[in-house]
Order: sequence, then structure tokens, then C-alpha cells
Amino acid sequence: MKTDMFSSLKVIHGAAVSTALSVAASLVFTAALAVPVDAFAASDATTAPAKTAKAGKSKKSTAAAKSSKAAKTVAAKSEDDDTPRVTSKKRRVSYSMNGRRHSAVRQVAFEPRTQSVGQAFGLHETPDALMLRSSVAYVVDQNSSEPLFDKNSHAVVPIASISKLMTAMVVLDSKAPMTEQIEVTDEDRDYEKNTRSRLSVGSVLSREDMLHIALMASENRAAAALSRYYPGGRPGFLAAMNAKAKALGMNDTHFENSTGLTSQNVSSARDLVKMVNAAYQYPMIRRFSTDRSYEVFTGKRSLAYNSTNALVRNPTWDIGLQKTGFINEAGECLVMQATINGRPMIMVLLDSAGKYSRFADATRLRTWLDNGGDAHITSADNGGAGT
Repeated sequence: MKTDMFSSLKVIHGAAVSTALSVAASLVFTAALAVPVDAFAASDATTAPAKTAKAGKSKKSTAAAKSSKAAKTVAAKSEDDDTPRVTSKKRRVSYSMNGRRHSAVRQVAFEPRTQSVGQAFGLHETPDALMLRSSVAYVVDQNSSEPLFDKNSHAVVPIASISKLMTAMVVLDSKAPMTEQIEVTDEDRDYEKNTRSRLSVGSVLSREDMLHIALMASENRAAAALSRYYPGGRPGFLAAMNAKAKALGMNDTHFENSTGLTSQNVSSARDLVKMVNAAYQYPMIRRFSTDRSYEVFTGKRSLAYNSTNALVRNPTWDIGLQKTGFINEAGECLVMQATINGRPMIMVLLDSAGKYSRFADATRLRTWLDNGGDAHITSADNGGAGT
């Protein structure tokens, strides 16, 4: 009798302990989900959620494959300045309970992107007739330099990877051999924004290939390596960038690096028209910046790159030169030389809100120009602060 009673108590005690452990594990798991997003931000940029497999090894393998594929896709998108603009709102979480490992996709806290300089200074509040999402917009006739659309064209703001057009001109002006092999080192890593790159340390490419992917795909380590191989090194390259800007009459412009991964690379839309017009005189810059895709061999593996500008793949556009840019302080940026109705134009869009809004704004401007345009539009005409 005592033995039976002792066995029953032992079973009850074991169940109670098991239940207590399960509750404790659940509490720990719940607490983990409440951690702020900045604790996950570093990994979320390269992790894509996948559906949890319900049962069976084959279903788990399929889910894992999908998750791996999605993660590679996101990682590929985060190699340049045009990275995914918001941190994922979901995260795959693994935890252990009763000796068994579980995995699930859970909602996590969301932290908004840092405000751009244009937003901080109220440039987005400037109205315009086309309701553009860019706080700075400027369109001029390339032949006559006649302004056709003007919104905050005098504002001096960060320009992100638009800087790489100047980088390209300085590289080509140096007359350095385009076949010279350039190696990526630790000095080419981005220690300011901590952006990723597909060009691993030790990758070796020709100067021509480095320039190609820097212009077409905004590859930051390529632009950084190009500046390091300049006569006089990086300080000499930076001095040449600012000297070139001064020679072009770009009085609102200053450069602090060759990549644009700093808010201290600044310019105005009016200055950028001068830079785009100057860069357009280089056939190699025109060709590389408008290429849709390009493959390079790093000495270790082949890498396929695509253009950061979706409009170059649109057959309705006739684009002669382009460059995109993005950092939080600059917002979404785009400069282009394009022929519209047989008329060569230079278009500058800075500090646009939303990943694809700069391309939508460019399309709105082209439609407006296709329709003949109204009277020349400036921010002053629309009740703004004037330019």
C-alpha cells in the first residue's frame, strides 16, 4: 500500500516538475520575443522568414531550402548603398523545451529608419505641382542648361553614392592602366555604416572591373579600393575629387570619401547637374553606369552584379548615364541623363522617401515633359521657400 502511494506521489511530483520547467521555458521564450529590434538588427538584414514545417523531414528540408534561398536574396540586396530600407518585422526564433528544440517565426518590435537631413530641415514640406516624394528635384535641358523643374535646387544635402560619378572621373583622369590588378583589403571595409559587400577581402579585380561594378551596382569596396590605388593614396584621391569639383564650379560640394558612405559628402542639385554633364563626356562612365548586368571573377569565384537602377531595364527609357545612391541621411537619390521627346535632359532627385519613390518621381517628371509641361515649375511658384 505504502509502495503504491509512494509511486503515485513520485509520478505526481515528476509531472509537477515537468510542468514547472515548461512554464519557465515559455516565460523565457516570451521574454526573448520582447527584446527590442536593435538586438536583432544585425542578423535580420540577412535573414528571411520561412514557413515552419508542420511535419516530416521532407517538409522541414523544403522550408529550410526556401529560407536559405530567401536569405541569399536579401543578402545580395544589401551589398551596396541601396540596401533594404527597413529592418524585417519578423524573426525566426529557436528555443528548447523538455529537451526538444522548437523553431517558429514571431513578430518582433520595429524601429523606424533614421530621419534624413532633408526631413530634419523640412524640405519635404515644400509643395510642388507633381506631388513628388523627393524633397529636391531639378530638371534642366542639357543643351541649353535651361531649368524646367526646380524644387529646392539650392539645398545642400548628403548625396550618398552619387559621389561615385566623381570617383569615376578622378580614376579616368589619372590615366592609370585599366588592366592593373587591384586587391581588396581590410582598409576597404566600411567602418562607418558597417555595410556589407560581396567583394571579400583578398578579391582581385582589374581597375576596369572595379570601376564597372562601382558605377553599375554601387559596389562600395570597389570604389574604396580604387581610391587606395591612386597616386598619393586615399588622401591624394580625396584631394583630387574636391579639386575636380572646384574646377567644375561646384561650389556647394564637398567630398570626404570615394564611396559616399558618409553624410559629409554633400552637394546641391544645381552642382550635381554640372557633375552629371561632366561625367557624360566620358564614354566609359556612360557605358558602365547604364549596363544592366555584369560578371566579374575575383580570383576565387565569379560574381554576377545587376544595376541598382530599375529604369535601365525599362525599354521606354533612353538613359545615357545614371547613378543611384542611399544612406539614411541622404534618403533615396537618383541622377540621370535621359533623352525625352528627342531632347537631352539632366534629372536630379534627392532625398526621396520610399525605396522606389525616386523611380516613380522620375516617371512623373518624364510624363509631365512628354505632355509638353506647363510653365516652368519652381518651388517658389508653388508657395515654397523658393530656390
